[in-house]
Amino acid sequence: MGAEAIPDWMRIPQGQWTADDLDLVPEEVGRCEVLDGALIVMSPQRAFHSIVIRRLANLLEFAAPPEWKVLTEMTVRIDEHNRPEPDIVVLRPGTSLRRDTTTCFPPDMALAIEVVSPDSMFRDRVIKPEKFAAAGIPQYWRIEDDHGETVAHLFALNDRGKYVETAVERGKVRLDQPFPHFLDVDRLYP
Repeated sequence: MGAEAIPDWMRIPQGQWTADDLDLVPEEVGRCEVLDGALIVMSPQRAFHSIVIRRLANLLEFAAPPEWKVLTEMTVRIDEHNRPEPDIVVLRPGTSLRRDTTTCFPPDMALAIEVVSPDSMFRDRVIKPEKFAAAGIPQYWRIEDDHGETVAHLFALNDRGKYVETAVERGKVRLDQPFPHFLDVDRLYP
């Protein structure tokens, strides 16, 4: 049996991946992101991940004033070698998007949200929050399945450019950021 040729898109460009290289990956490969010059191909979503993303994005979109935008599975161009893909992003009023847009930019963002999966736990708890904070994204939420209970960890940037946990929620809470709304954590997963 002969060795199969590696598709051109899989060849590491110039030793590491750039944010721009991500657009060269064929759509059929699935969801990918670039972190520190490495291409990360994401594993299939679990039911918890998929349902929480859909319900939370719908909740935020319903609560958002019309000029705000709520997107799922949209990458964020942080720098030349970092283009992570949060599960949900909330874009500020005035942000324009074309139909073919594949990434958004930190100055346009009010919030990045990750729904933690077993394979993304370290990235979602350590790597991505550090990168989002350094990029100046004002808020970061991390939603986790804690032994069958849905928990929301809410973070805000402090004056030193680091995230500080502002709340750990398991029930219904009234939030003022990025716009006034109620977050009912218990209802994010049936």
